[in-house]
Amino acid sequence: MILDFLFLQGTAALDVASDSLVATSHTIDGAISALSGMTIAEVVEVLIQYAIAFGAKIIKVLLVWFIGRWVTKRLISFVKMLMERRKTNPSVQSFLSSLLDVVMLIILIVMIISIFGIDTSSFIALFASAGVAVGMALSGTLQNFAGGVIILLFRPYKVGDYIEAQGQSGTVKEIQIFNTVLQTPDNKIILVPNGPISTGIVNNYSREQLRRVDFTFSIRYGDDYNKAKTVLEKLIAADSRILKDPAPFIALGCLNSSSIDVTVRVWVNQADYWSVFFEMNKTVYEEFPKNGLNFPYQTLIVNVTKD
Repeated sequence: MILDFLFLQGTAALDVASDSLVATSHTIDGAISALSGMTIAEVVEVLIQYAIAFGAKIIKVLLVWFIGRWVTKRLISFVKMLMERRKTNPSVQSFLSSLLDVVMLIILIVMIISIFGIDTSSFIALFASAGVAVGMALSGTLQNFAGGVIILLFRPYKVGDYIEAQGQSGTVKEIQIFNTVLQTPDNKIILVPNGPISTGIVNNYSREQLRRVDFTFSIRYGDDYNKAKTVLEKLIAADSRILKDPAPFIALGCLNSSSIDVTVRVWVNQADYWSVFFEMNKTVYEEFPKNGLNFPYQTLIVNVTKD
């Protein structure tokens, strides 16, 4: 109330002084002439009123600034608490907190400018124009930025998952705001932009606990398929890593040009996928010949005729 009273008193004094100056002249010479017509006491009184009005504005600005920053900190703390309760990714928490701080700071600056009586519409138009210009210049970067936010919010994959996206595959080492960092099996680091990933197809091999291992074992024409199936059933039953449920699948998959192809599908835990894949191939290579089963070679039949 006191600040408002001082501000009103100062404004009234400024209006009186301004009216007297405008009535005399709109030029600097007119203003000087108007002041020269006042006594020293009147000039001092006008300056005091100006100082009171300006001081009231300064106090209001300081109050708005400190209260605004206090509200901003409390708001950011509240948003962080909500995100922690929902177990939001720490990267998202940090990013949204920084974004909220910047937005609140811009709003606070506009409020302070308006307190000084400056028209804020021009500043808002300037910020909008700058935003459009920056958006056009950084359209690709902003697309990756938006994609990073979507990935961090909806989490189609997480750090440690093995994924395939945009023609690249590897283990996710880090999810950044603009890029996803993949580490390939041969220890290469690949940075894939988040924009295309968020709108494209992502094959996540680590999302489910179980994975199916697919094999194709070929035997020569003339070999006993039922015997090959029996050998494969024994090898599968002997491997404790292969799950009984879902049950293994063995079938004659294809009668190829030079071979009989046997299709085998078994289910394993995620961590056992590659060890089962490689070791089963090795075991079949060793066991088939012991049981009279032969691996085929590419053959070509040539018919020769005499004229």
